[in-house]
Parts: sequence; C-alpha cells; structure tokens
Amino acid sequence: MNKFPLRIVSQEKELLSVEVESVSAPTSEGEITILYKHIPLFSKLNTGQLIYRIDNQENIVVVSEGFLNIAPTGEVTVMVDSGVLARDISLSKAEEAIKAAHETMEKTQDQRELLMAEASLRQAMIEIKVAQKTKKTKI
Repeated sequence: MNKFPLRIVSQEKELLSVEVESVSAPTSEGEITILYKHIPLFSKLNTGQLIYRIDNQENIVVVSEGFLNIAPTGEVTVMVDSGVLARDISLSKAEEAIKAAHETMEKTQDQRELLMAEASLRQAMIEIKVAQKTKKTKI
C-alpha cells in the first residue's frame, strides 16, 4: 500500500514523523480519513483520537485542538496544543489531571480558567479511554 508522510507537532516538541498508509482525525466538521494522494486541505482539529496506520497496524495519538494541513505534496502536518502517543499515556497522570480539573471547576469563577479546566478534563478522559483500549500504558 502507498504511504505518505505524517508529522505531528505540539507546542513543546515534534511528537511523530513517520510514513503512514492512512490517518483518521477528529475535525470540526467530523472525522475524516486521509489516504495516499488526498486533495490539499486545511482543517481545524477537535480534541480526540488521531489514528494512523502503518503496515495495517493501528496507532493512536490523543490530540488537543489544533489544525491539520494536507500539502499539495501529500504531506500531512498536524499542529496541536498538546498530544500524547498511546504508548506514552500514564493512567496516574491522567487521573491526576481529572482530579485537578474538577477542583479548579469547583473553586473558580474565572471563565478562562473554567474553559482551560474543561479542556484538560476532556483530554484526560480521552487519554484514559485510549489507555484502556490499547492496554499499552505507563503506570
């Protein structure tokens, strides 16, 4: 099967740079799947699971909001605020993030802090879901 380059970049670092067979991503318009020679596209990403396949093996990255770009060359670049590979998910860290988000949501009246806590809560819950699905997590 034909492959194309996928690059996932967060604010902190490059998370991934590999040749893939397909990518499924949670966009603001719904989930899309990208195959070899997809038309150029720029889309807003929602928080969720980005799934890529290499040699028919499915791999998952939990991504926050961001953007996805498919260049005319076929390269797919994903730019997100934060992301974590399924193999790097720590259940204990995700559970701590959920607890912290709940505490912030109970204590604060600041709209910005509430939105950030909600986003953190959403991402941590997705991380736990992915960790349970893949069972390849750090404790």
